[in-house]
Amino acid sequence: MAEPKDLQEHYKEMPLYDEIDKNINILKMLLKENSDINFRELTIGSKKTRGFLLNLDGMVDKDVVNKDILEPIMAETRKIEGKIFTKKQVYETIRDHFIMAADVSEKSKIGEIVDGILEGNTALIIDGVDKGIIISTKGWPERSISEPTSESTIRGPKEGFVETLRVNTSMLRRRIKNPNFIIESMKIGKYTKTDVVIAYIKDIAEDKVIKEVRKRLNKIDIDAVMDTGYLEEFIEDNPFSPFPQIEHTLRPDKVAAEILEGRVAVMSDGSPYALLVPTVFIQFLQASEDYYERYPISSFLRVLRMISMFIALLLPSIYIAVTTYHQEMLPAPLIISCASQRENVPFPGLLEVMFLEFFFEMLREASVRLPMQMGQAVSIVGALVIGQAAVQAGLVSASMVIVVAMAGIASFSIPAFNLAITFRILRFIMLFAAGTLGFFGIIMVLMVILVHMVSLESFGVPYMSPIAPGRSEELKDVFVRAPWWWKALRPFSIADKNVVKQRRKR
Repeated sequence: MAEPKDLQEHYKEMPLYDEIDKNINILKMLLKENSDINFRELTIGSKKTRGFLLNLDGMVDKDVVNKDILEPIMAETRKIEGKIFTKKQVYETIRDHFIMAADVSEKSKIGEIVDGILEGNTALIIDGVDKGIIISTKGWPERSISEPTSESTIRGPKEGFVETLRVNTSMLRRRIKNPNFIIESMKIGKYTKTDVVIAYIKDIAEDKVIKEVRKRLNKIDIDAVMDTGYLEEFIEDNPFSPFPQIEHTLRPDKVAAEILEGRVAVMSDGSPYALLVPTVFIQFLQASEDYYERYPISSFLRVLRMISMFIALLLPSIYIAVTTYHQEMLPAPLIISCASQRENVPFPGLLEVMFLEFFFEMLREASVRLPMQMGQAVSIVGALVIGQAAVQAGLVSASMVIVVAMAGIASFSIPAFNLAITFRILRFIMLFAAGTLGFFGIIMVLMVILVHMVSLESFGVPYMSPIAPGRSEELKDVFVRAPWWWKALRPFSIADKNVVKQRRKR
């Protein structure tokens, strides 16, 4: 028998023995410190063939274990005792006839048995046979399917992903009923062995993108994967860019729609978020609801979001630049009004707006971290009471509060939370440039941002596509949302091997 230390290092490749006591001793040495492990010894038939059932309490469905494994073995084997002469025949009869579970596999290594138990399966080992049976009995408490709180819609499906991977893949299967819809599985994480899947339609998605996703995931060597956020940092093209290059979502309808356009989805067990690649910038300004409402309404809302994006990024900077360096651009009454408001404010405009922005971000973070009812109260009290008190105390001007509040509200109009955070960070850089160089500083920073965005790629696809490089056919779904009958082609910047998605009948 191997020493405990050697056993921990080499058990994965150790074979099962045909002597049940050796197998049980090894498994007990490996799992003896786990209080939730169940060892159930069985005596099968009048010949008293020994067997062992092993699983983890809380990870298995006990009804499945009792009704589909224990009852058939204990009750049915007595009926055929006269026909069974060897222990191997007992094993084969139980494996082929008495286990009623749908998913049953045969394993010949200790490591495979242990992995199966830790995944929530039940292992059955019978004396005289150097193989074991892994029976799928997974069953644990899980969150019910509900509407995603961070991506709610007025019109459209109301269900969101949960933390159980197979529930999430089933929601995609329900929407895409095609044999070419492929879901590949792998395990990542030395200790967690997290189930990760990539989902795509093989006759739409580009082969090179699928291979690249597979390659980047297989290169990950980490102890644990607790969420798809871990995977996102490993597989994105430019991890130092402030711009998100991988879209994530809680909505199965959105994932299905993106897969149908040629993208690849990455999902992991324990996380309700799915990643979508390749990703282009314009995706972050599009909402699922755009495709459920009539196209005039969707187009208006999309234009509104784009205007909000520029307000969130530029409005405070423009205000600082105009009031500090370019007063001649404002009408005289407005200049007088702004000057009178700032008459008793002791701080320069740049310091004033930095203070307000920092305070606004602090309030936003506090409202997210606190319980829901308390968070709402803190944000309202902070915005109204403290803001009004600061104006009355002469610490800030009323016009500055209005400008910062408008920029903050505009950032909430951006559907993608991670892009909204990016613009909030860039707003501080724009403010510093405007406070030191005026409009010249704003233009310089904007040029740097645009050059950086144009240089980005996501899995070989230009980040600013279809704007740069320009593709006129795909512009139908960028600034506005064209009617469905005008959009006969998929975005061929994403996948160009099967671009026709509808044919109009004459």
